[in-house]
Amino acid sequence: MSNIFEDLESTESITPTIFKDKRPLDHRFLPDKLVHREEQIRQIAKYWVDVLNNVTPSNVTLYGKTGTGKTAASKFAREQLIDIANKKNVFVKVEYVRCTDYTTEYQVLAQLCNKLGRDVPNRGWTKGEVVNTFRDIFKTNAFGRKLHLIVILDEIDILLDKDGDGILYTLTRTENVSVLCISNYLDFKNLIKSRVTSSLNDKEIVFPPYGANQLADILSERAELSFCEGVLDSDVIPLCSAMAAKEEGDARYALDLLKNAGELAFDEDCEKVESDHVRRAKDRIEHNKVSEIISTLPLQQQRVLEAILNLTKQDEEITSGKLYDAYKDISKKDAVTYRRIFDFINELEMLGIISTNTISRGRGKGRTNIIKLQCDEDLLETTIYTI
Repeated sequence: MSNIFEDLESTESITPTIFKDKRPLDHRFLPDKLVHREEQIRQIAKYWVDVLNNVTPSNVTLYGKTGTGKTAASKFAREQLIDIANKKNVFVKVEYVRCTDYTTEYQVLAQLCNKLGRDVPNRGWTKGEVVNTFRDIFKTNAFGRKLHLIVILDEIDILLDKDGDGILYTLTRTENVSVLCISNYLDFKNLIKSRVTSSLNDKEIVFPPYGANQLADILSERAELSFCEGVLDSDVIPLCSAMAAKEEGDARYALDLLKNAGELAFDEDCEKVESDHVRRAKDRIEHNKVSEIISTLPLQQQRVLEAILNLTKQDEEITSGKLYDAYKDISKKDAVTYRRIFDFINELEMLGIISTNTISRGRGKGRTNIIKLQCDEDLLETTIYTI
């Protein structure tokens, strides 16, 4: 049997009927310019420009919801800064750290040390040893020139919530180091102690959600790089943009919609990408999203969902009392307390899988929480029973 990947690759290369390059539809792709984020990039550059005069730049924090261009803008500014620094013979390193991958101070500092040429194991040293090794890089001047380091900490709130604010204290108290923090939450500084807030002394930049017209501009630029000429119906980009605008202006969602719509058209040997492909792509994305969320839930929350599903199929009005009884039938001796069930309900509601509504039963009968399923029953059943 010939190699199946070679067969697929040769088929796609002979007949590029839909895509000419999928990479620009990936949210991690960095284009030559970022439309509708020029002002935010300019602000980052304004705070970083001091480094070109061998002055440690200001610390910066970027705020905004998912898909508003924070990561792309910081990486774009990084490329621009490194380019001009090389021309001016200024030694600047800008290291990007995603805090979903490196969730402790030790892990972040070890990663930075390794990036800067010092071998530090992922575990085994004391935190003090790692901190001293990191700071020694700037004291020994091993590179022969004064080193400036800017550290981009993406999704900083995840690291702070898990490991505290030690990483910010260490970085902001190290000579020639500045940080750029990226967060989806305006209140993430509640996780920082006052002494660290004082040493951080950051400049804040807010990234507002994209509007439908702005999303259309972004998609138009990416589509020109990604799709063969003339394959997109005229209503495809406006529809993707409108749908993504309803998702709080999320450019990642818009790009996923357009890419998935194109893949559906390709899989069906269609000559054009049409609005129906976009609508079905939306269903596919939401299906995948819900499945991923459910499959990664803790076991006890999955059992609560299974109980809600069973009661929903019986056309029962789901109160917290009925839910707990149904949950106990599933969990047997492993059941958690009734009070803990309320925590699970709140968490599932925050994920958008269920909804709760408090109603009054009338005078003297008190108030009751009514729980309803907010995702497709068949999808939930398929996911739960195949985990």
